[in-house]
Amino acid sequence: MTRREILFALAALPATAVPQAEAKLALEARKRTGLGPVTQQLDWKARETAIIVCDMWDDHYCLSASVRRLSAMIPRMNQTLAAARGLGVHVIHAPSGTMDFYADYPQRKKMQAVPYAKPPVEIAKWCYLDPKDEAALPIKDDEEPCDDAVGRPRIRMYNREHPDIRIAESDLISDDGQEIYNYFTQQGVANVMLMGVHANMCVLGRPFGIRQQVRLGKKVALVRDLTDAMYDPRDEPYVSHERGTEMVIEHIERWWAPSVTSAEILRAGGVASD
Repeated sequence: MTRREILFALAALPATAVPQAEAKLALEARKRTGLGPVTQQLDWKARETAIIVCDMWDDHYCLSASVRRLSAMIPRMNQTLAAARGLGVHVIHAPSGTMDFYADYPQRKKMQAVPYAKPPVEIAKWCYLDPKDEAALPIKDDEEPCDDAVGRPRIRMYNREHPDIRIAESDLISDDGQEIYNYFTQQGVANVMLMGVHANMCVLGRPFGIRQQVRLGKKVALVRDLTDAMYDPRDEPYVSHERGTEMVIEHIERWWAPSVTSAEILRAGGVASD
């Protein structure tokens, strides 16, 4: 059996849990106003909710991003996705630019087979920051910053989603905003959570990202402990990488969507977490 056949077989393994009938997600979310953070309750039906895993690639020119920080969040991400599946939440893997790798996966073919649905607004190839909708980002990121001590060539180094991320039989695979909207329309998905990287770039700007989902009328939340920012502390505002990521999350909470933690999803799924 070839390596690709082995990966295909692993991808076809069944989910570990059976979805609960009419399961609910009661999530404590954090939103931000001019006066600071406030807490709100999200009461979502699991079957009307989807999680999009954004650009968790197998490699990246920035080793700090792809090896140290991205790899570190994968075990918790797998645990969270398993709990969400058990509730009946839809899981979509969106490793942009790698759909050729997944051409023969049933999770990819299943998404491609969904009938077209006309969106209420244009689905953009990229949703750029529009000053009419939000303030400038709080960190400098216009040159795709990387905090490696010694940088690698800034070229494409990824081919697929990170192989340690579990793709269950019930999941779907797409990086196409229209395909994902088609599926949401077919399945009655009204609520969307995003996790993955990077919060200030792909998570916000992709055609399936936060800006686009809000413009399509979806209720959106960011899973704030399962994301990261592309930020170099040697750039403005000269804070630690961790603080830079926090500032981007706060920006999203202020202008676009509340955030939740993986612990809230695990709790909803009846899974103890620390």
